[in-house]
Amino acid sequence: MRLTGAFLRALLVALTIVTPALLLPDTAADTAQVVVLLALIAGAFVFIEYYSRYPSIIEFRFAPPFNRLRFYAVFLTVLLLTVHRAGEALDTPVADLFSAFGRLLSGLLDFPYSPVRLVLLALPEGTPPAMMAEVRDAASIAYLVALGLLLCFAWLVKIKGWPGRQGAFNVWLNLPLFDPTGGGDVLARLKRDSSINIVLGFLLPFLTPAAFKLVVLVIGPVSITSPQTLIWVMTAWAIVPANLVMRGIALHRIAVMIEEKRRRTYEESKAEEQFQAA
Repeated sequence: MRLTGAFLRALLVALTIVTPALLLPDTAADTAQVVVLLALIAGAFVFIEYYSRYPSIIEFRFAPPFNRLRFYAVFLTVLLLTVHRAGEALDTPVADLFSAFGRLLSGLLDFPYSPVRLVLLALPEGTPPAMMAEVRDAASIAYLVALGLLLCFAWLVKIKGWPGRQGAFNVWLNLPLFDPTGGGDVLARLKRDSSINIVLGFLLPFLTPAAFKLVVLVIGPVSITSPQTLIWVMTAWAIVPANLVMRGIALHRIAVMIEEKRRRTYEESKAEEQFQAA
């Protein structure tokens, strides 16, 4: 069972990586080979990680659907951006629908000081209007998927009580990179890491375009006109900050659970002492 699950997860991750190369027209042979190699490497890593009894890097492996939501968000973003970018070549009603959807979102999310507007301002001077429109649509679609991801996870935590209703939460198994014996109170460290992740996740969509603009000023123009480059850059720009916010919310939830357990243990211990004293 563990072998089948690990294989399916690896296959889905590899499929996500090769999706732009499969659907976009005029993909160069060299580019396709590099993409296949990256897909094999990523698939092998996921297979090893999920086939192993104990995780080494991937967090919240035993607290579904945390990682499933993250994968769904990445896959949906890549698929939507790919179909939107290849709409004319695919020439299907679904592709036309996604293209119209992207144009609608670009009008809704492109307002002053919005992350989408900052992405457009970071583009080099002289960028063709057609390319500006492509970047605006791609940024709008990716940012909307990221917002949907955060809303879904917040609903799971607030309404469904994630991960409390799934039994005992093992910190060591679900947070392999977190060392409980690293010094200081675990509760304080979890809350600190939670705040850092949430703040950084909210700021990154605004800071990344500024950092890109600075890089352009220092090393010269950086092109993102390649369709695959645009898809992956926009996916990372939107989903990575959303993942940080998700992780921050998850860490805060775990800290709350530990705090509640400590309080119950203290109250039970105090009640037992009073009973023995009586």
